[in-house]
Amino acid sequence: MSTSRLEAFSDGVFAIAITLLVLDIHVPEPGSGDLGHELLARWPSYAAYVISFLTIGIIWINHHAAFSRLRAVDQSILMLNLLLLLSVGILPFTTSLMAAYLKESSGEDLAAAIYGGSFLLMGAIFVLANRQILLRRPQLLRKPIDPEAARNILAFAALGQIPYVLATALAFVSPYITLAICGGCAIYYSLPVASRGMGDRSGDGAAAG
Repeated sequence: MSTSRLEAFSDGVFAIAITLLVLDIHVPEPGSGDLGHELLARWPSYAAYVISFLTIGIIWINHHAAFSRLRAVDQSILMLNLLLLLSVGILPFTTSLMAAYLKESSGEDLAAAIYGGSFLLMGAIFVLANRQILLRRPQLLRKPIDPEAARNILAFAALGQIPYVLATALAFVSPYITLAICGGCAIYYSLPVASRGMGDRSGDGAAAG
């Protein structure tokens, strides 16, 4: 099977997920109070939206880079791609959950852990998909890749999961720490410095972390 249908379907899922994020940002009801104050009070929704938007955007870029290496896909790659899209599809829900509970006095730690965990899950599946593409199915590549280079790509992607492990675990210390770590990762991986000097790896490591 060629990659064109897989990429077209995947692009659609990414587009829907990234669009759904904005639905959690609500306009204050007229007469509910000072408009400026009401807008500022909704800052958790804005923060969660920006972080999730950047993260989905980065994984979309990396998805294109990873799958453009392929001349064809098999059943195993299709299934891993579906799992990746599943993890992307739940991000609007986990983003809304984080925004709703961040400033609450009950449930905020679990909401933050779920939020961080959703990024961790997405990154982990992306690493597995890259492993399948680069090491397990080299015959499907457009051009051969040196095994050492392939292992370096995967190592960089795997190391990128460490911040999300910390973000998930530290949610029970403070949900604000989780938000800060996820925000820091989104900002870092959206900057050119994240891929400087990585050469061909620049398209595969960023969002996996």
